[in-house]
Amino acid sequence: MFYTEALYLASWSYIIARLTSLFHIFCYRDVTCRHSLLHSRGGKMAPTHVLRCCQRGLAWIPVIFIALVVCWSYYAYVVELCIFTIPSIGEQIVYLIFFHLSFVMFVWSYWKTIFTKPANPSKEFCLPKAEKERYEKEERPESQQEILWRAASSLPLYTRTGAGAIRYCDRCQVIKPDRCHHCSACDMCVLKMDHHCPWVNNCVGFSNYKFFILFLAYSLVYCLFIAATVLQYFIKFWTNELTDTPAKFHVLFLFFVAAMFCISILSLFSYHLWLVGKNRSTIEAFRAPVFRTGSDKNGFSLGFRKNIAQVFGDQKKYWLLPVFTSQGDGLTFPTRLVNTDVEQATVTLQSEPSKSAADITVSPLSESQNRLLSNEQHANNVGDHLANNTLKSAESETITISMESES
Repeated sequence: MFYTEALYLASWSYIIARLTSLFHIFCYRDVTCRHSLLHSRGGKMAPTHVLRCCQRGLAWIPVIFIALVVCWSYYAYVVELCIFTIPSIGEQIVYLIFFHLSFVMFVWSYWKTIFTKPANPSKEFCLPKAEKERYEKEERPESQQEILWRAASSLPLYTRTGAGAIRYCDRCQVIKPDRCHHCSACDMCVLKMDHHCPWVNNCVGFSNYKFFILFLAYSLVYCLFIAATVLQYFIKFWTNELTDTPAKFHVLFLFFVAAMFCISILSLFSYHLWLVGKNRSTIEAFRAPVFRTGSDKNGFSLGFRKNIAQVFGDQKKYWLLPVFTSQGDGLTFPTRLVNTDVEQATVTLQSEPSKSAADITVSPLSESQNRLLSNEQHANNVGDHLANNTLKSAESETITISMESES
């Protein structure tokens, strides 16, 4: 009888978590499809702002669900377990002290992850009014790219699209900084975007990535502490050493919920620790960033210690606190690539007769350098690119680079 009840509660806890996640995905897809139908039918369906409000309201369902689970876990642990079940006062005090420490840090980091606004590109990445009008009037992609290349000549941009073009967001009408991506759920470009998390109803990026890591860490500690301290009383209820009381249901359910969330959070937390050690975002882990020298999944990796400092900062005393200490401004990032550009190979690279292009040594940049190339060198590269584009035919999209040996 007791085993059936336990299995029933565990099944329902898993079903609720899965249905909430699937419901959130369905809501986003459904609203997106309706938004597309609205434009295709000339606005005959409900107004766009109504659908947008519904989308924003539905997006809070997972957050509300987590908040309710946390509130119930607080009541079940403090009242039902510590006050009504644990007989020893000393044990109660010790459990309550450590429980509230983990609870406060968990709620604090969760709050910061939810309500920290994602960082957006600055105004310098917007096209000037005249260039913007020219860009919108142009129908040929080649001409549009010419405009973007000229506008990007003064910007610290060193990543490209897969085709080698300037990364531009037509939705936000900005040139994307390095590691910046457009979030369709938030409808904005987010600096160093990692992913959009439905459980925090926010985009995880440069401004709150540290908070998100701490949220995973403290939620894991919170669940582990609850599962470890509840286990002995779970066994006592299982073996009927304790009489059936209203606390029995709460203790049983509390252990299953804590164990379930602990397993799921552990895998996610481990994955993001690996990403931090490699200095990659979730997007970059699936699609390597493309530099002028080609795609490189380790292009932003500076070594394990420096990668950690990129997210948590230089002062270790603030690492475990959900306060912003990440390095940089989110617009430019130091890289390990050399100060060379394959587009300048015929001008700047002179290979010896016994050396090929593959023999050129790659050396890391100094820590003080916060850009892949200097703006002056970047401007020269853009000028060379524009000059090359005027020489090639409109049909050809391939740039041939020759490596001339010293005579």
